[in-house]
Parts: sequence; C-alpha cells; structure tokens
Amino acid sequence: MYSKEELKTIKTTFWSDFKSHMLKHRSVNGRKMNWLNYPSDVSFIHIRLDADWNGVRFCFDIQAKDAGVRAIIWEQMYELKVVLEAEMGEAVWIENCSSPTVIQFNRILWEKPDLHFFNPDHKTAIFAFLEDRLVHFDAFYQDFKDVIVNLAK
Repeated sequence: MYSKEELKTIKTTFWSDFKSHMLKHRSVNGRKMNWLNYPSDVSFIHIRLDADWNGVRFCFDIQAKDAGVRAIIWEQMYELKVVLEAEMGEAVWIENCSSPTVIQFNRILWEKPDLHFFNPDHKTAIFAFLEDRLVHFDAFYQDFKDVIVNLAK
C-alpha cells in the first residue's frame, strides 16, 4: 500500500510525464494543445483520462444539469457513433451514470482493463493508449465540434 504522499507523487509524476510526452502533438487544426485538459468548448462536456488498478480509461462525459440538453447531445453523439468508432475504436456507451460528485451524466468510454497504473512495466502501453485516443478524438472532435457546441447553446 502507498501512503497518501507517495500516491500524490506517483500520480503527479505520471501525468507530468504524459503531458511532456504529448508535447510532440498539435491539434489537427495546428494549435498547441493542453492534452490533459482537452478544450471541449462546452462547459458541461468533459474529456477525462483515468488510470488506476482497474485499468486505463478515456471518457467523453456529458454532464449537463438539464436532462433535455443532455439527451440532445447524447442523441447527436449516438448519430455520430459510426464515425466516432471508426476513428477511435469500439466504445462503451453508458447512459444515465452517476458518481459521488455528479448526480447524473452520460459517458462514452474507451478502456484497457488489463493495464495497471501502478505497474511500472505498463507505463509505455498506458501512454500509447491515451495518446492514440486523444489524437484520434481530436481528429473527430475538430470535424464535429461546431455541431456539438451549437446544440449545447
């Protein structure tokens, strides 16, 4: 087991290393990108990167408080499912999730449960998985961002 301080150091180092690793990439529109805080341009759409003992995940979360708005964005994403999955691979589509911090949201998820954050031998594979998902997501999102942002207004 790790102490609280050790966990913080491990996580900080990992994500700092990943951020440095991603400096070689620019968005498909040519702009520099903070890949750890991907700009969706919609306050309630979040791109989440997560890694722990249960695997590594790339998540597209729709967290609109208004269920109608959340449903509209979800329906649009579902209509784009073929295009999205052709770009990024098969995803898990979870409607009406909840977490301790968010009452209800919808999530599109790509994951590798066989990679473990605390296994140093998996670091390269985790980086590769997240890098691939981010770069391909950017290609998809830059093509369809205007549609999604306009629906969110």
